[in-house]
Amino acid sequence: MTALADPTATSELAGAVKRPKGEPKVPRQKVKYNRREAIAGYMFIAPWIVGFLIFTLGAMIYSLVISFSRYNLATDTATPVGIANYELLFEDPRVMLALGNTLFFAIMAVPLEIAFALFLAMLLNRVGRGAGLFRTLYYLPKMTPSVAAASVFLLLLNGNYGAINRGLAAIGVQGPQWLTDPNWVKPSIVLMTLWGVSGTMIIFLAALKNVPRDLYEVASLDGAGKVRQFFTITVPMISGTIFFNLLVLTIAALQVFDQAFLLFWRNQANASPEASLFYAVYLFQQAFRNFNFGFAAAMAWLIFLIIMIITFIQVKFGNRFVYYEGDKD
Repeated sequence: MTALADPTATSELAGAVKRPKGEPKVPRQKVKYNRREAIAGYMFIAPWIVGFLIFTLGAMIYSLVISFSRYNLATDTATPVGIANYELLFEDPRVMLALGNTLFFAIMAVPLEIAFALFLAMLLNRVGRGAGLFRTLYYLPKMTPSVAAASVFLLLLNGNYGAINRGLAAIGVQGPQWLTDPNWVKPSIVLMTLWGVSGTMIIFLAALKNVPRDLYEVASLDGAGKVRQFFTITVPMISGTIFFNLLVLTIAALQVFDQAFLLFWRNQANASPEASLFYAVYLFQQAFRNFNFGFAAAMAWLIFLIIMIITFIQVKFGNRFVYYEGDKD
């Protein structure tokens, strides 16, 4: 009776009843601090959010709008044409040609990039003294501007006096016409793509550093050789990184532009117009040479849809072969 008559005790009992059992009461000062911390975090990323909304999401929405119109850049006017631009995608044979060239390039380039980057990463992983110097030297090609790299490869891949064909001739092999033979156009672009593979190499190197060394020691005690250790330990332990690079490199390969444009389309005299016509190059021609922005926007949304479908398929089936540390199987 005394406890019920005391108003202070009554209020404390009421607060104890309202608050769930076992849940600690959060101090008001801590709540205010967390709110201020969240506001500060949003202010730090505000420039990125504004840039994304304006230059990425806004541009995508605008391109979707003009893909259903005939857009005139000079007068900034758009005449609605319905789905005529999308119908023209399947009527223009050069669209399918460019798409086929791009898919063929992706199938050829992505596995080679992954294999070459993993090979370089494993070499660097074995280097002890001077590892930082070698990592810097291997990464330098990534810092080279695309125009400078293309100028170098125009000299290296020249069929008559290029350094690559001269090296092949020294061992009795006649080199092909890399830049004029349609059968060797895509391999030449793949070679230039492998020049900048050091970004992928660094990601693989970080993954290799995280593989526990005791796994190799136990495997060697059981008699497993280097090849067996690679396929039973290294590949499963870095399978997540392999899967990530597969996704990223596939998306990049389907949007290849710099290598093809700089090697074959920077000068108007192109000896292999059919073999070197990639999707992004044809999109660029439609937009900034023919000024057919509505059709170019429709092309952009078509390749966006194709990339989304391919990525979905890779994620759907690729996760089955990826090892995660939290897996219990």
